[in-house]
Amino acid sequence: MWLFPAAVILIYLVIFLISPEKASLAVKSSGNTLLSMLLALALVFSLMLLLNLFLKPAHIVRFLGREAGIKGLVFSITAGIISTGPIYAWYPLLKDLKEKGAGNHTIAVFLHNRSVKPFLLPVMVSYFGWIYVLILTLLTILSSIALGYSIQLLVKENRKS
Repeated sequence: MWLFPAAVILIYLVIFLISPEKASLAVKSSGNTLLSMLLALALVFSLMLLLNLFLKPAHIVRFLGREAGIKGLVFSITAGIISTGPIYAWYPLLKDLKEKGAGNHTIAVFLHNRSVKPFLLPVMVSYFGWIYVLILTLLTILSSIALGYSIQLLVKENRKS
């Protein structure tokens, strides 16, 4: 568990001995990356805490399980579109949801719809036009549903009743 952090610290120390200026720049860059991730990580861990406190596995299975139906799809699509931050910050939450009974298909739909970013849509419209952006967004959402069902067919889901 501590092997990777120890290796990173060792590499930083070696670089610091070879080139202190570059090592300082690398440490500052790593610090800035960490600070930019902290808000997203805090949001994800807060959501995990709230999920663990208030949602039981039966609720998650009902909303995001294999039989969630159209409501589960709409929820996954919407959550994927409005989610922010780096994708790897969402992995712990998605793992937690999966362990509580969320289906592989709804997680795949969520991940696929992260590519639709509402705050970037006006910029896309200014470059490509609203018809292109509308068609692209609709096809992205529809392809996420196809991908979700493909994942459901290809990956055997372990269900907890």
